[in-house]
Parts: sequence; structure tokens; C-alpha cells
Amino acid sequence: MKLNIFKATVILFLCCTLLQAKAQSWSGPQEKPKEHKELKYGPLHHGKRTDAAMQRFREYGLGQFIHWGVYAIAGGEWNGVKTNQASEWIRAWNGPTAPKDWKNTYDNLYKQFDPKNFDAKRWARQAKAMGARYVIFTTKHHDGFCMWPSKFSDYTVKETPYKKDIVKQIVDAYTDEGIDVYLYFSIIDWHNIDYRSGAPKTDEEKASYQRFLTYTRNQLFELMSNYPKMKGFWFDGTWDKAWIDSYAFTYQLEKDLRAAHPGLIIGSRFRNDEYGKRHFDSNGELLGDYEQGWERKLPAKYEWLDGNDWDCVMTIPPNGWGYIKDWSRFYTKTSYDLIDMLMHSVSMGGNFVLNFGPDGNGNMSPGEDVLAKQIGNWITLNKEAVYGVTHAPLEPCNYGYYTQKENNLYLTVFNRPVNNMVRIKLPKTATDVPVTASLLVNGASLKMKFTDIGLDLDRNVYFDITLPDNFVSKDPFVIKITTRKGKINAAELEKAHM
Repeated sequence: MKLNIFKATVILFLCCTLLQAKAQSWSGPQEKPKEHKELKYGPLHHGKRTDAAMQRFREYGLGQFIHWGVYAIAGGEWNGVKTNQASEWIRAWNGPTAPKDWKNTYDNLYKQFDPKNFDAKRWARQAKAMGARYVIFTTKHHDGFCMWPSKFSDYTVKETPYKKDIVKQIVDAYTDEGIDVYLYFSIIDWHNIDYRSGAPKTDEEKASYQRFLTYTRNQLFELMSNYPKMKGFWFDGTWDKAWIDSYAFTYQLEKDLRAAHPGLIIGSRFRNDEYGKRHFDSNGELLGDYEQGWERKLPAKYEWLDGNDWDCVMTIPPNGWGYIKDWSRFYTKTSYDLIDMLMHSVSMGGNFVLNFGPDGNGNMSPGEDVLAKQIGNWITLNKEAVYGVTHAPLEPCNYGYYTQKENNLYLTVFNRPVNNMVRIKLPKTATDVPVTASLLVNGASLKMKFTDIGLDLDRNVYFDITLPDNFVSKDPFVIKITTRKGKINAAELEKAHM
């Protein structure tokens, strides 16, 4: 009987996970609505922002996400029993595997929170060495625990043995290293008695939820006031019906937040329009400054993005947003995996953000330390192809990913051809003509020649770049191609034997 109950629980969990994934799927282009609706609570601005703060966001390339809170003490398990919940969701653990009186146990974990090894400066130095240009830090997750001494809550770091303001240390340390700080904030708050997921119905429930909305507003303004060096908010937990129905409040709140902090950056998951549409309004227009739907997923085609700014946030173990004591039961992404995802992102004009989950003592997982070093070593050699680049308007190729900056085209090669001949395909209408090719890692010149394949009615031209037989690389490498403005004249190139 116990086995059957366990199986049923697992099946229910998987079904819920699949339904949630389907509901939030970003697996293709967003469908444009066929009819235009007049909206009162749509986007606050139309089209892409052109200010300096947003341009800086576009050029980040790599970011770091840090999920840290009292859930780090549990580390995804309790008394040797592992949960199927994501680590930072562990308070929601229920069913036959959940420890007895678990929620009460969890709600008292803050009394043990005393991360004696926490050193924000050490974290910031590691992030800089890895190549991160911005960080997203969890100020408050769904459990409601505040990593700063909020005057609006009794459930904060001030009440722990540690006592010190963690958010301030993060903001100061990362800013000092030249890394921009964004503050994660969950609207869900299981500790607050006025929080609710369903829409309030009675007058008492409505008054209670109004108190919660005021509390949320107060905390957001408190964060901006306490930490004015922050660059933006990263919101979570905005899918509840109660929040969705509060569209007039959230619309005004966004206006007020932006007015109080010029240049503030907010993604597409903060609020919805009056028809309940999130991320994109009822007319298909982006809500917020950049698209946030790419959580643990990547677009297959550049066209899916429809010109929007975006980033991808990614975990190392599957769905491993917080500290997990035991990685052995998961596939954990390698530096090769993560560099591939990084270049996939920047090749499509986005940023890639890698999550770290420190333990209860303030240490990164040993695996995270290794990956940070490996990624940092690679970026140090290839940063020219990573930072401040744009999408190159070329067909995707099997070798790897293109990026572009000024008169330079970069090809990051993950799949080296067995004959050492890298064939670049350009449309005959291209206005950037290849001139020279070299290896970015050492500046060595590469032989490049125009090749007439002789395909009938071919609309492309080809350039073959020869890799030296003695060039050995165990990591992806970058070919840098300089270009000049002009038209591609196949006949002239053939005469020149380029």
C-alpha cells in the first residue's frame, strides 16, 4: 500500500511538472494575436530602450545567479531523505516522504543560519574571474525569509545568529569588482499571513491581500533605498491569480519604481495586462525591458526572439536553483556544455546567466568552483568574441556559433572538421566581404580562399579557411574574420585566388 501511495505521488508530481512546463513553454515563436485590443495596462514603453543602462545590459554576455537562503541548510534533503522539490522550494515538501511537521521544522531553520565562511568579496572575485558582468541575487525567496534587515518583516537575517545585512555585502562587493547587481524578489511569501495565491473573495480577504500588496511595495522601495547601486529587479512568483488580478496595482507600482530609480531594468515576468497576459500583452508586445521566458531553455532560431532583448538563466544540476548536498544523482553540466550555451545565447543577442547555490556556511559547491575556473580560463582567451557582440545575420552552421562586432566576424568552433577546412557560407548579397582570418587564441594567420562549389542557382558564396594540422585545442576555439564594406564579386575573387 505504501509503495502504491508513493508511486501515485511521483506520478502526480511528474504530471504537475509537465503541465507547468507546457504552460510556460518557450519552444517556438510567440504567436501574434490576430486582433488588436485597446489596453489600459499594457507596456509602459513601446519598442526597445536605447538608453545607456539598457545598452550596458545588452553587452553583459555572462551573468551569475545566486540562490541563497535558509533552504541552503537543508540542501535538498533532510535526515538522509531527498526531496523531489527544487532545493529552494523545499518548504513546500509534502506527501509520504516529507518529514513529520516539516513546515514547522523549516520555519525554524533561520535560528541555525550562521554562515561563518561567507565572504562576499571572495564570491565577487570569483565571479569576476569567471567573466560575469552582472549578478542576480535572491533577496527574498518564496519562503519569505529576507536576506536584509527589512523593517517590514520579523523574518529576516537580523533575527538569525549571523545578524549582518547580506544584501548590502553582496551589492558592495560585486559593485566594487565592476559587476552590476540585480535583486531577485519573490512575490510569493509563505511567511506572510496576508499572502494568498487564489483571488480574494470576501471583504476580509480583500483587505488582507491589500495589506500584502502594500507590504510588497514597501519592501521593494526599501531595497531601492537601501541599495541605490542596484541596477534592476528580477521578479519571481508572479503567476498567482491574486497577483494577476491586481493588474492596476502592479501597473502603477512599475511606474513608481521606475520613477524612483531612473534606468531601472525590469524583465517581462513582473506583471500582466488586464486580460491576464504575462510576458507579452494581449497584442503580443513585450511587457518589461527584456524577455525572461528562457529559463533553462534556449531559442532554436533567432527569429523566435522578434528583436527583443533577452537572457537565459541556467542551472548546473537539473532545476538545481539552490544548494544541493548530493549532486551524484544528477547529470551536472560540464564547462563544455555551459560554454556552448553561453555562445548560443550571445550569438542570438542574449545574455547567459549561470546559477550558483552556496551552502549554509557560505561556500560555493566544489563543483561550482571548478566550473567557474574553467569558464573563466576560456573567456579570458576568447572574451573578444563574447562581450559587446551582436547577432551575425548568417545561416547557422554546424561548426559552432557566429558573433559580430564592428568589422569583425567571430566563429566559435565546437565541431572541428576532420579535414581542417572550415567553410564559411555567405549570401551573394552580403555587404561585409571577408579579408583575413586568424586564430583568436594566438593571433596566428589562417589561409582563406574563395571557393566556387559550382552549385546551380546557388545564392551563396563560400570561403574556405584552413586550420593548421599542428594546432591542437581541447576546448572550443574562435576564428576571427576581418571584413570590409563592399559587394562580393565572385568573378574578381576567383581571379585573385583568394
